[in-house]
Amino acid sequence: MTDCGCDKAKAELEEYLHREVSDQDFVDITEHLAGCTDCSDEHLIGLTLTERVRAACQEKAPDDLRAAVLDRLGQLAN
Repeated sequence: MTDCGCDKAKAELEEYLHREVSDQDFVDITEHLAGCTDCSDEHLIGLTLTERVRAACQEKAPDDLRAAVLDRLGQLAN
């Protein structure tokens, strides 16, 4: 077990949430989160925020709004 410490866990939390750290860093941070309440709380906040943003991005714009935006973009391109 390698405790990476709070500084590393917090500095790499965003990358950790998106699984953009090395396999070893992922294991080290996971082990740290299991034993550190402060970092675990930050992880939970980050995870909740990430899930909410992901869910919000799945929603589609109403057809009339989408058409208006595409029309305006077409005007700007000309």
